[in-house]
Amino acid sequence: MSTLLKKLEAINIRFMEIGEQIVDPEIISDMKRYVKLNKEYKDLEEIVKIYKKYKSVIDNIASSKELLKTEKDRDFIEMAKAEIEELNDEKEKLEEEIKLMLVPKDEEDSKNSIVEIRAGTGGDEASIFVGDLFRMYSKYIEKKGWKMEILSMSEGTSGGYKEVSFSVEGDDVYGILKFESGVHRVQRVPQTETQGRVHTSAVTVAVLPEAEEVDIEIRKDDIKRDTYRSGGAGGQNVNKVETAVRLTHIPTGIVIERQVARSQLKNYEMAMTALRTKLYEAEVIKREQARAAERKSQVSTGDRSAKIRTYNYSQGRVTDHRIGLTLYNLDAIIAGDIDEIIQALKLAENAEKLQAGIE
Repeated sequence: MSTLLKKLEAINIRFMEIGEQIVDPEIISDMKRYVKLNKEYKDLEEIVKIYKKYKSVIDNIASSKELLKTEKDRDFIEMAKAEIEELNDEKEKLEEEIKLMLVPKDEEDSKNSIVEIRAGTGGDEASIFVGDLFRMYSKYIEKKGWKMEILSMSEGTSGGYKEVSFSVEGDDVYGILKFESGVHRVQRVPQTETQGRVHTSAVTVAVLPEAEEVDIEIRKDDIKRDTYRSGGAGGQNVNKVETAVRLTHIPTGIVIERQVARSQLKNYEMAMTALRTKLYEAEVIKREQARAAERKSQVSTGDRSAKIRTYNYSQGRVTDHRIGLTLYNLDAIIAGDIDEIIQALKLAENAEKLQAGIE
């Protein structure tokens, strides 16, 4: 038996063990343990599916070879040989896919995320594109069944937003959305353009792994806390009660403001999470850059200012510059159908990890 098959069979045994454990009332009553096991079960499920397919192909090759030993009919022998050739091709493809699936995930991949989208060059058009990307991610998050919460937003003068930030909660959120970090360019004729000229604008997307209390410790003495009256929509509390919160981290000078919630406590909790995440970001970027150098990575470089994608409206084209992927379905992508891009980037990253492991 091959080493790969042994590894897959061990994974299958573990998968069946967890399947029995997650229906055990004793484990269900221990929520922390149950959640951990349930996540491991989901992580292994895709590998087990492909293992069963791989095992079936190997069994079919073996049975076809056995038939060849006893078969006398020439036509049947030729058919069996052709079938073995096809099965061997499928076996090789499955092996490559399995190797990529077995590549270990980065430690932050399972975390929730905070996403920040900011207008860059291009004035009002950049703000409008922030709104377009915000809707794109909102629709994608909805399709994935994740939970999204607005943290802050600043409206543009002619529509869209100067900046918007939101948290995303669900399975492997950071491991999927991290590929969106970087500069997104849009090339199109703005609504305000009378000469029909194509303008290029830029928007920066930052996807941060949401830091938990265990990830980073913040001393109370290092935080200056201010409260003030929030502005904008939000009901009778707005402008009457000091529900908005501003936290200043004295050692770094980082300032976080939150005012979207209707209670001061909720805004404080949101601000603390954002502050932890900002402080944690520096560590994450350092790790990403070290990993990128080690893997010679073009996919996850840790560089938040790198130009990663262009959306060309006149051609209906979206190009991801990291892997040279070009798709001509811009409308679907802007409507939240970004899975094809993300899957291609994940495969490219796993291939880089695999290559780094070989070298």
